[in-house]
Amino acid sequence: MADPLILAVDQGTSSTKALLVDESGHVVSRAVAPVTETQPRPGWVEQSAEELWQSVRRAVADCVDPALADRIAGVGFSNQRESLVLWERRTGEPLGPLLSWQDQRTAARSHELAATGAAELVRAVTGMPLDPMFSALKARWLLDAYDPDRRRSRAGELCLGTVDSWLLSRFGGEHVIEVGNASRTQLLDIGTRQWDSRLLELFGVPLEVLPRVVASCGAFPAVRDLAPLPDGVPVLAVMGDSHAAMFAHAGWRPGVVKATYGTGTSVMAIGDDGGIDGAPALCRSIAWDIDGPMLCVEGNIRATGRMISWLAELFGIRTETLLAEAEGKGPDGVHFVPAFGGLGAPWWDPDATPVLTGLSLGTRRGQLFAAALEAVAFQVEDVVAAIERAVGRVRVLMADGGLTHSDRLMRLQADLSGRVVARSGEHDLSCLGAADAAGLAAKLWTLDQLEQRPRPADRFEPTLDETERAARKHAWHAAVRRSRPPQERSST
Repeated sequence: MADPLILAVDQGTSSTKALLVDESGHVVSRAVAPVTETQPRPGWVEQSAEELWQSVRRAVADCVDPALADRIAGVGFSNQRESLVLWERRTGEPLGPLLSWQDQRTAARSHELAATGAAELVRAVTGMPLDPMFSALKARWLLDAYDPDRRRSRAGELCLGTVDSWLLSRFGGEHVIEVGNASRTQLLDIGTRQWDSRLLELFGVPLEVLPRVVASCGAFPAVRDLAPLPDGVPVLAVMGDSHAAMFAHAGWRPGVVKATYGTGTSVMAIGDDGGIDGAPALCRSIAWDIDGPMLCVEGNIRATGRMISWLAELFGIRTETLLAEAEGKGPDGVHFVPAFGGLGAPWWDPDATPVLTGLSLGTRRGQLFAAALEAVAFQVEDVVAAIERAVGRVRVLMADGGLTHSDRLMRLQADLSGRVVARSGEHDLSCLGAADAAGLAAKLWTLDQLEQRPRPADRFEPTLDETERAARKHAWHAAVRRSRPPQERSST
């Protein structure tokens, strides 16, 4: 019999990627299918759930040679997190748009709930701050819009789910959600790994509309209508994209901290911040549940890659052109705080606004581009510093994701952090992590073999002296203070 293969699919915010991986972990082929998003109003960010599904089909069709389809032992999925869709159970038709994790339309409702003291309950049960980024407020908005009396939800006629849940529903079978994705909804008790009745009542979400929570290796519905794969190929693993990237880094090893530079940036380490006086900077989530639940601490940055692509769109250039122009340039005192839809970790301030400081008549777009790259590095370092307080000293930051193609950014990250940055040789780590987990479930390799697998990386050493680094951080934090409402500035 020919050697088995694993197919991995990563459904992300801006594209869907597919990798075909052999028994040694070598990538045999890959493909990518872009997806779009719309902003119908300020702060609103939507996608089409149907377009996401079709992008999965395109990526798989482009990645898998039909002659290899029968060799695929199983499929692994990773997905953008927190985004939410509501659909009809019988027809499978979405009732409205998929609300992106970037969407901020529920900010006012978040403030109203916080004023009642609900934020304390949310943080205690879910490990996360009450914030529009997470799924619970989106769930309320969708149900208010399409099932205001909750009659259809309680009757079991509707399904509410994150992207993994939606994609799995295309295969038929039971309505399910992977536990790591469920932990990002702000409806799950991360201790019991069950939907919490108090939170369901708080956000107005009937239990009947929600999927059943399952471990990261299922059981999941088998593949259907995903050519050229034959129907019945098992789905062996599902993870949120940041969790999958952490898995690909063998992130269960002590002291590993990773940053995935995507549309936003997730900085994550295995561990639990429960002992640091309830510090508000970090989220606690379930990274995965394979041989039992693995908790992680994480800081989520809203705008990194999206800030760079926005600037490129604004100037009518390609992202690669922007990065090339930023190479070798300094911002000359310009700071850009990309608080589109507020600031995420470590500030968690939905009222922060984007700020450009230090402009002069001599400022040109090269300085703006350099300031944007610095903003990415400064935001990541702010979160890494918070993680260091939670889990101990961070000596090496593992970096992956599209923006890591920029040597300039990686050098900046090392200099502004004062830490070694190790850039993964494989940029599609979320996809690779899904493949690693699926191959583990298929018994193509063991956890020990994954831990010992070579992981080529480029190392970037800091060269900035501590005095200059401290001065530049001080100037960055001054710009962050300007972006925040007066009553919040003292915590910056």
